Amino acid sequence: MKEDEEHSAARADIGRRVASSYSPLADFRVSPRVLTLIAMAIAVGLLGVTAAWMLSKLISLASNLAYYGRWTSDSLPVAGTPLGPMRILIPVIGGLIVGIMAKFGSEKIRGHGIPEAIEAILNGNSRIQPKVAILKPLSSAISIGSGGPFGAEGPIIMTGGALGSLFAQLFHLTSNERKTLLVAGAAAGMTGIFGTPVAAILLAVELLLFEWRPRSFLPVAMAVVVAASTRPLLFPPAPLFVYGGDIHVSVLAACSWIGVGLIAGMGSAALTALVYGCEDLFQKLPIHWMWWPAIGGLIVGLGGVIEPAALGVGYDNLQALLSNRLALDALVLLLVVKAVIWSVALGSGTSGGVLAPLLIIGGALGALFGLLVSPADAAMFALLGMAAMMGGTMRSPLTATVFGLELTGNMHALLPLVAACAAAHGFTVLVLKRSILTERIARRGHHLSREYSVDPFEQVRVKDVMVGTVDTLPAAMTVSSAIEFFTTTELRHKSYPITDPQGKFVGMISRADVLRWTMNNQDRLISLAEITGPEEVLVTVPDELVGSLADRMSHSDVGRVPVIQPDDHRLIGIVARKDLLRIRASLLAHEHERTAPLRARIVKAS
Repeated sequence: MKEDEEHSAARADIGRRVASSYSPLADFRVSPRVLTLIAMAIAVGLLGVTAAWMLSKLISLASNLAYYGRWTSDSLPVAGTPLGPMRILIPVIGGLIVGIMAKFGSEKIRGHGIPEAIEAILNGNSRIQPKVAILKPLSSAISIGSGGPFGAEGPIIMTGGALGSLFAQLFHLTSNERKTLLVAGAAAGMTGIFGTPVAAILLAVELLLFEWRPRSFLPVAMAVVVAASTRPLLFPPAPLFVYGGDIHVSVLAACSWIGVGLIAGMGSAALTALVYGCEDLFQKLPIHWMWWPAIGGLIVGLGGVIEPAALGVGYDNLQALLSNRLALDALVLLLVVKAVIWSVALGSGTSGGVLAPLLIIGGALGALFGLLVSPADAAMFALLGMAAMMGGTMRSPLTATVFGLELTGNMHALLPLVAACAAAHGFTVLVLKRSILTERIARRGHHLSREYSVDPFEQVRVKDVMVGTVDTLPAAMTVSSAIEFFTTTELRHKSYPITDPQGKFVGMISRADVLRWTMNNQDRLISLAEITGPEEVLVTVPDELVGSLADRMSHSDVGRVPVIQPDDHRLIGIVARKDLLRIRASLLAHEHERTAPLRARIVKAS
């Protein structure tokens, strides 16, 4: 009687553990904890947009000091500098300062910011050092202000991300929660610079979050909303660049949209190869990398003599492209000089962004295409080239599409932008293994996959993979018999479930248990039910998702898990690690096995 009571208590304990571990099925796994992150994201959004304003002012201040000797943050054109030929040395001095800051401050300020943010997320538990938050915007302002052909978006993504990370490090948060606030700061910063909140959210999804979950999307969206709402207090409220041209939809027009996208894709591949070709050349120099930005600055200075418009951020070039104000020779000159000096400067390891240069180079390519196809629509093709170059080079077609819409405020350009960005993206993913962002990460020894799909473990239930025929041991078996079984029998498994005469689950026994009993001189006359009943055993039920079970198996370091009926605790199956691998095999079969069911039916019928 007492033994029956103990068994009942053990089964009740099993039932409680199953109930506590098995959660109802839902579209998303989200907890009220996300509300805390959303509240934190409000502060991070304010930090991000403030950092964007400060960075833009720093860039203007550095540029005016370098080329005019004036302490002002007004926008003054580099081409109007009174320095004459001496202006060649300005990018050299700027590059030298950045190299020294990287050598004696932090090497993480080198590069264009986005790969560094990705690396901090993937390999640094989303922790960024405080000095990076200070040195990155300062070095970028010096680099761009001294003529570097960069944009401010990469530095602000790194800076905003650093501020989000630092804020998160003030609280007890998980690595994933820190990642969310890091990305929230990066997206808020991008919103502050360009006024493109939806594109900033998409950039977070396509490049930084590595997931599509409410726990990360909602805080990032809140940070962006806060940044976009407060941006008019710091920046002009209108779209950064205006394009008011008409869009005509036809089959011929669609072919031209795809055509400019393919050309932008080719340009993306060429630029990526050029940037890393320059980096490889710098790697071969027999001097320390601290001096490389100064050497790159010399090339930038010479390029500035040839085409002053290629220096700096160059937002005025973007408006000129969208207004169709550049002649053919000016387009070619801007395209060639900007591409060369940007590739050399970025390859030298200085600090600066990629987005604005990509927009200018892509816009020039698109405008040239437009002059050949339809001169009256050259501005529209410039817009498509900008977005397509961004989408192809950064492998972010959705971000690029919406970015083009928000940047110009022209919602009629949606369909052409989709066509051009998709074409560019398709070309680059077929031609290039990695993007300009992930290539740098790969060169540091890390692999990054940017394909997202539903985890098959989250679609399959335990009953679909369990083995229904289970080798068990009776609850009445004595310890002595169990020791004999494990030491003299050719075992098929390392552990076995124990069941009572009614087939109800009692416990588990393993080789390790038998070894422990032998060494501890365990009483060999007691039954397995008496010695295993109260022991904690990981169990599952038929309707539990395999992903949830796999997580619990990994946490408990268990290789085999009994499957029981939740109502009567009857053992109905077992799941082992090898059963989980069959899901992966099934997924591979879906990927590679090609069939034609309808054709087979037609052949059979005939």
